[in-house]
Amino acid sequence: MSESGHSQPGMYGQGRRRRRRRDRDPGPPAQNLSGPSRDRDYVPRERRDGSEEPTGPLLQKTPIILAKPPGERSKPSVPASGAPSLEKPIMLIKTRDEGGKPGNPPDVAPSVSGAGTAKLEREGQRPTQPVYQIQNRGMGSAASGGAVDPVIGQTKLLPPEKMKHSIKLVDDQMNWCDSAMEYLRDQTDMLVVGVIGLQGTGKSTIMSLLSANSPEEDQRAYVFRAQTQEIKERAGNQSSGIDFYITQERVIFLDTQPILSPSILDHLINNDRKLPPEYSLPHTYVEMQSLQITAFLFTVCHVVIVIQDWFTDINLYRFLQTAEMLKPSTPSASHDSTGSSGADDGSEYYPHIVFLQNKARREEFCPRNLKKMHMAVDKLMAHSHLKYKGTLSMLDCNIFPGLNRDYLETEVNLFLLPMMENDGEDALTRAGSGPPLFSLLPGYRGHPSFSSLVSKFRSQILAMSRSQLSHTILTEKNWFHYAARIWDGVKKSSALSEYSRLLS
Repeated sequence: MSESGHSQPGMYGQGRRRRRRRDRDPGPPAQNLSGPSRDRDYVPRERRDGSEEPTGPLLQKTPIILAKPPGERSKPSVPASGAPSLEKPIMLIKTRDEGGKPGNPPDVAPSVSGAGTAKLEREGQRPTQPVYQIQNRGMGSAASGGAVDPVIGQTKLLPPEKMKHSIKLVDDQMNWCDSAMEYLRDQTDMLVVGVIGLQGTGKSTIMSLLSANSPEEDQRAYVFRAQTQEIKERAGNQSSGIDFYITQERVIFLDTQPILSPSILDHLINNDRKLPPEYSLPHTYVEMQSLQITAFLFTVCHVVIVIQDWFTDINLYRFLQTAEMLKPSTPSASHDSTGSSGADDGSEYYPHIVFLQNKARREEFCPRNLKKMHMAVDKLMAHSHLKYKGTLSMLDCNIFPGLNRDYLETEVNLFLLPMMENDGEDALTRAGSGPPLFSLLPGYRGHPSFSSLVSKFRSQILAMSRSQLSHTILTEKNWFHYAARIWDGVKKSSALSEYSRLLS
């Protein structure tokens, strides 16, 4: 040991270890595993600068990585057009080293020979890291060429396309249309709302206000076209068949032609339209069309709104009970999926039904008259399986602040909407004959404004429970195919044919 504390080369250095190994394991020089240079005498090598290597223990040197200066590095090639080429986005994911995991031995590269060499040559060199390419719809040949439009690459992140107007689900000839399929998606969180009513009750207007429009907008811009003044003067109907509209909140609205419409009957008689062979009289055909549409809505909708503009027509409730009787039965679940869908075997589906009193007068908002209306609807629908009570209430909207829930003993799904007012009509209702102070106040109407009531009605409709339409969970696209099958079954229903024969 030297004075500095380091071991001396003669006692513990490389020379002593070399002499002990040579004395213990003599053998021919050709079998020496330590290399041929170990048995030779050590000769110091000359350095590149001409100086000799210093004697003593060898020290490991830090490796030096040589690189070109930044000015001499290769620059990326620029296209002739000057626009930088867009490459496909590549995501690199570095996997963990299998050799570093406990319990796994480090990978040993096997020697490749024979068939293994040919296989590698045929498949090419595989990358050590997985490479994922993000591809989007509509790339086509642009993706293969390397230049991808960045706008197309973001199409999947955009919200659903907003419909500008309604489209046909069933045309005026009662034929199914497939144009609505492109607006549907593979997701199950949806609500289907349908509407039925007599001619001129405001079905299209109410559905437009529930879906995409507001009362302040021009009615010509509504998604469901309302009756124009010309059509009203000749007592015609605007809607025919079934119209379809879906919102960005995935709520499907179905607007229908008027039930038992006199204008449709007049059109059949005056234009000499050919009736199907199973119908002999025009009025029978009109009634069967109305029953088909209503029975179809009772099968494929979560909520069905029955609109009337006066209280009440008892023939309307008879019509609803007939449509309920002719409603197609819910398709039964297979024995493989019993219990997995959440519905019991033999259970029949019935939607929520809401009675909307449109164009209600001031006296109909009186609590006493409101109570009588609820009692009348409850007695007329007492034997129905439709869910006509317990899901909608005007008392929860703070329309009648002084009334509690106990006031209406038999509360049904009944809602009242007044006449739609505009600025001119609102100005006419001002108390102009009173004192100057009160002439600035609006006149007494006896109910909240139309816009306020429509907003509250829309909130209650969208908050209704979305029960399962069939024994299997349906996506939007599955619902479309299910509705097409139900419509085809309704048109060929033997019960409807028997009923039409009885009417004839």
